[in-house]
Amino acid sequence: MSRMHLNLSLMTPGHFRHAWRLPHADPLAYLDIDHFQRLARIAEAAKIDAVFLGDGPALRGEIEDAPGTGLDPLVLLGNLAAVTTHLGVIATSSTTYNSPYNFARRFQALDHVTKGRAAVNVVTTGTPAAAANFGLAEHPAKADRYRRAHEFLDVVTRLWDGWEPGAVVADKTTGRYADPARIHRIDHHGEFFSVAGPLPVGAGPQGRPVIVQAGGSEDGRDLAARFADVVFTVAQTLDGAVAFREDIRRRAARAGRDPGDVKVSLGVVVLTAATEGEARRRERELHATLPIDRLSAVLLGNLGLSTEDFGPDDPITAADLPDAVPGGAFSTGFATAVRALIAQRPQTAGELVRNSAGGAGHRLLTGSAAAVADDLRAWFEAGAADGFTVMPADTAADFANFARLVVPILQDRGLFQAEYHDPTLRGRLGLAPARPIGVLP
Repeated sequence: MSRMHLNLSLMTPGHFRHAWRLPHADPLAYLDIDHFQRLARIAEAAKIDAVFLGDGPALRGEIEDAPGTGLDPLVLLGNLAAVTTHLGVIATSSTTYNSPYNFARRFQALDHVTKGRAAVNVVTTGTPAAAANFGLAEHPAKADRYRRAHEFLDVVTRLWDGWEPGAVVADKTTGRYADPARIHRIDHHGEFFSVAGPLPVGAGPQGRPVIVQAGGSEDGRDLAARFADVVFTVAQTLDGAVAFREDIRRRAARAGRDPGDVKVSLGVVVLTAATEGEARRRERELHATLPIDRLSAVLLGNLGLSTEDFGPDDPITAADLPDAVPGGAFSTGFATAVRALIAQRPQTAGELVRNSAGGAGHRLLTGSAAAVADDLRAWFEAGAADGFTVMPADTAADFANFARLVVPILQDRGLFQAEYHDPTLRGRLGLAPARPIGVLP
């Protein structure tokens, strides 16, 4: 029997971003290293493959209502790796607002110091406010960001491959430490970058850190097919999830890769408890924290609809939607997932907000531990994903509830590992050893 992978999101206060308002919640937990270390230890005890943290290099407007993304993921996750032994760490970083040399060096260093547990979630950044933080007059157009991302990852992967095996000789008798003939410059000169290389040290235990990519647009899927080891995705319907995974595998094959070398990790917001009744009671509490009117307006804008035509309680039909996801949508993947729900039956913006933990787009899965395990099993066995990135609805409760209540059920059914079977994250995810992908034509 094949086994799913499981990653847990550290987003605090949770993927219901207004969960900080609940009586038990600490509004400053997203800045508390003790809080995150406690979560990391819970995840490792459950044999979770990795913890994940999303990020964006700008303070977004919703800070008036809810905490932002918080601490720099590379710093935070480096600390969490130091207090765990097996747990993988997936830090988000932007190809639009970084240089490839520093990016390659930092994540290679993370792979060394974690002994092969490092992964990077590559994004092109959808937040226009980031531009002013990096001296740009405006946020680059989406097509430009993805062209840059292709070149960026081409440079990064070639830097990671720059030291051949055996480059370090370390012969104490002759005094020869390394063989320069096995250490290669890349001498890259492209549209966006000029990078000589090589990096100061050779590859880490994984050969390359695991590359995770999140993007549902055509450009995002092509980038994933060429470079990603894991594709983090969103889907509200089973058919949509299966179709996405099949599409990614086809694109990987066209890019000259083994489709099995690209894993799909489906994001799902989980709200769970020991009993169905307790889970539903907590769901009502979380729904009560949501500013429905404001979140509905954001969701309508991402669908290309106007608040002048639709209020939170007005049904939206498939005929009301534009022919395609609007170019200004924050996320093509999120908008596509919501459109798939509306295609099944008319829904109001308020319903869509409540059923996706505030309108972000990921599916909200509420229920007892047994019901959540049943649902994940059904989607996994239907071919919707190779595993899941579990996004706690209320991190203060659902992170531990998932790890301690749901995971043992999946382990008992043989669907998830009961022990860490490989020292590296790459090995545990069932990925082939890292090898050169090639260069841009």
